[in-house]
Amino acid sequence: MSERLRGRRAIVTGGGSGFGEGIVRKFVAEGARVLIADRDESNARRVAGATGAEWLRTDVSQAADVAAMVAAATERFGGLDVLVNNAGIAHPPQPLEALPEDEFDRILAVNVKSIYLAAREAVPHFKAHGHGVILNVASTAGVSPRPRLAWYNASKGWVITATRAMAVELAPFGIRVVALNPVAGDTPLLKTFLGEDTPEMRAKFLATIPIGRFSTPEDLGNAACFLCSDEASMITGVAMEVDGGRCI
Repeated sequence: MSERLRGRRAIVTGGGSGFGEGIVRKFVAEGARVLIADRDESNARRVAGATGAEWLRTDVSQAADVAAMVAAATERFGGLDVLVNNAGIAHPPQPLEALPEDEFDRILAVNVKSIYLAAREAVPHFKAHGHGVILNVASTAGVSPRPRLAWYNASKGWVITATRAMAVELAPFGIRVVALNPVAGDTPLLKTFLGEDTPEMRAKFLATIPIGRFSTPEDLGNAACFLCSDEASMITGVAMEVDGGRCI
């Protein structure tokens, strides 16, 4: 490995599985110290044990948990350089008017409010030190919405717009804000997106991806590493598709 992230101190929310795990593994391999913030203690502990990362049980929708997450990272590592807002949830495909209100509220709390809460804690730290990178994991759903996933689509569209708004405001402070738009991957969320995980449903979805495969945790880890490294020092406000051509 080139150790492009040597000396960087990072938080990865939802780092215990899926795309988040891929980002944690890549960051550690490239020299970063990483705190995995995840509600799933078992998976967080598993990934931490395999990589040497730190972990903390965190519900990103809760202000107290997010404050504790940033405090833990700065205390354990002596500072913070990178915040990856990866944690997210979806809802099963259904008519937009059918989604129960409590599920709608939960989607906004995890996919939207969590980014506000994390920024509220991390941005003052970044401003004080004159540097920092925030990486938000959005989705191709925020660019090319799929029917029957209206409120998930909308939450990821918000992430893309928030990324751009944050980038413009924070650039003068030396803080970059970027996003990734993955297409669906073979992760724990896949069944939720598809409604049912069958060979037929997979084939139907794969037919919409020109490269012909799902995105992988490794794909997201590689893209995240680039955007959070000095190689991307002139890049801010972008929402980069990692989608095999899905949004073309």
